This record gives sequence, structure tokens and C-alpha cells, in this order.
Amino acid sequence: MAEETNSRSVKEYVFLYLKGMTMGAADVVPGVSGGTIAFITGIYEELLETIKGFNLSVFKTLKEEGIKATWQKTNATFLVVLLAGIFTSVISLAKGITYLLDTYPVLLWAFFFGLIVASSLIISKFIKDWNAKTILALVVGSAVAYYITIAAPSQIPDGLIYIFLSGCIAICAMILPGISGSFILLLLGAYPTVLGSISGLVDSLKVFDIELIIKFGTNIAIFIAGCVVGIIAFSNFLSWMFKKAYSTTMALLTGFMIGSLNKVWPWKETTEFRINSHGEEVPFLQTNVSPMNFEGITGEPSQLWFAIALCIAGFMLVFIMEKMAAQKG
Repeated sequence: MAEETNSRSVKEYVFLYLKGMTMGAADVVPGVSGGTIAFITGIYEELLETIKGFNLSVFKTLKEEGIKATWQKTNATFLVVLLAGIFTSVISLAKGITYLLDTYPVLLWAFFFGLIVASSLIISKFIKDWNAKTILALVVGSAVAYYITIAAPSQIPDGLIYIFLSGCIAICAMILPGISGSFILLLLGAYPTVLGSISGLVDSLKVFDIELIIKFGTNIAIFIAGCVVGIIAFSNFLSWMFKKAYSTTMALLTGFMIGSLNKVWPWKETTEFRINSHGEEVPFLQTNVSPMNFEGITGEPSQLWFAIALCIAGFMLVFIMEKMAAQKG
């Protein structure tokens, strides 16, 4: 069970909250992983260990030692502060990120591209032993992530069992560097249902429509239940992987990030659209194109030099964050 980090100051908790906000902002975007942010900011393994600590033994500790001891042993302050940052970001920044994706997609994806390239380089530094196993893990991770980025999203009915399973799968992706939980939801066909339920619940609460509140609230509750089950089970497995095959696991995660670069390539041609939960037409299927051909194909400017500048900015930001995390460690 994770131990509470009592040495953290108020300033450090503020930074932890901000890291949570950054993770939340990343997880909203289909193609960017909050797990990537957790890793480069130095809290990834502590997050896994903390989640792993929430098991049946918590009830025994609560009964025998009380609330305070249970809170400390489960590292609950760390998790609460981090989750507060994530939820704050999802609520406050989701619309802003959506606006940027709609208005400046090339520039925003260029920034994310630089961020993921730098993140993959940083994670690769943790591969202590390069051998046949680690090389195979790197190739497999890259292939799996690449396949996920080119797979066609499905249109599955929004049944409660499917929503639960989608939560189990998506939350696992959200804590993996390089694989986006939002994009997994999109592939599963549950992205419109989940986001639609969140916005639908907010709207129904405004007019206090009990029937809709129950409908959307049930969807969200089932999804959260799936997330809880999925993340507890998966964090145990991933923590075991880190202990038993550290270099192989790091190579696999590096591969995930390399393969995901296909999704965040800035210059895309939309080949098919879909209608979102608000009745708006949004991109559904996209293919990558060369920036040299982008304007001719789409009629939009490639913004090449601005994109390169933002790519470099994203690249540098990751190394700055990693250096700050290393100094704190």
C-alpha cells in the first residue's frame, strides 16, 4: 500500500494540482494521453502505486486503525489533489481545447507532436538494457499504438453494459503514456455517448428535468464504475510489470508513444464526418498529408513555420518539465 508523502509542502501540492490540470487537459483531446504528462512530470509510478493501494485491505485498515491512518497509508491527499486538478481542467478547459482544435487544429496538433516526440525520448532513457526483448517490446508497442490510430471508429449502441466496459478499457489507456483514453472511447463508439451524457446532465440540471437527470446520471455513474474497476485491476498489472520487467515495460511504453505520433500529425485531410451530440458536423475519419500538399488538398494554409515553432515549443516544454521534476526528486 502506498505511503503518504508527508514531506510535501503547500507549494508542492499546488504544483501537483497544476500537473493534474495538465493531465486533464491532455485526456480531453482524442490523441493525447494524460499518462504521458504524469510520466514526464515525475508522478507516474507514485500514481500507479497509490491506485494499487486501494484494494480490499483498505477496509481492514479502516476498521483496525481508523480514518486518519487509512488516509495516510493510501496516500489519499496525493490522489485527491491530483484528481481535483484533473476534474478542474476537464470542466474549465474542455471547451477551450475544443475551440482550439476546431479553429487552429494544425498549430495545436503541432504542439502536441513536439510534446510526444520529446516524451518518447525521455521515456526511452529509462530503458536500462537494450536486448532482443526490449527491441521486440518497442516494435510491438509501436505497432499496437499505430494500429489504434488508423482503426476506424465504431458506432456501437449506448447500452449500460457497453458503457461500463468502455470505462474499464478507456481508463487503462488514459494512464498509459502514448495511448489516449479519449481516442479509445472514440474507437469504441462510446465517445459521443459519454460526452453527450456529461453535457446532457449539465443541461438537464439547469431545467431540473428529473427524467433526463436520471438517464444521463446513470450513464455517467456506470461509466465511472467501469473506470474504477478497470484502473484498479490494470494498475496492479502495470505495477507488477515495472517490478518484474522494468526495461521491457519502458520499451513498450516508448513504443506506444512512437506509434501514437501518427494520430497527432498536424496536417490531415478529413475523408468522413460525423454528427456529434450537439448536432454539429465534426471530423470522423482523417488521413495524414504532407504540409507541402495540405493547402492544395484542403484549401487551408499549412501554417508550416508557425507549426514548426509550436512543435519546438512543445518539445522544449517537456524537457523543462522533466528537469523541474528531476530537481524536486
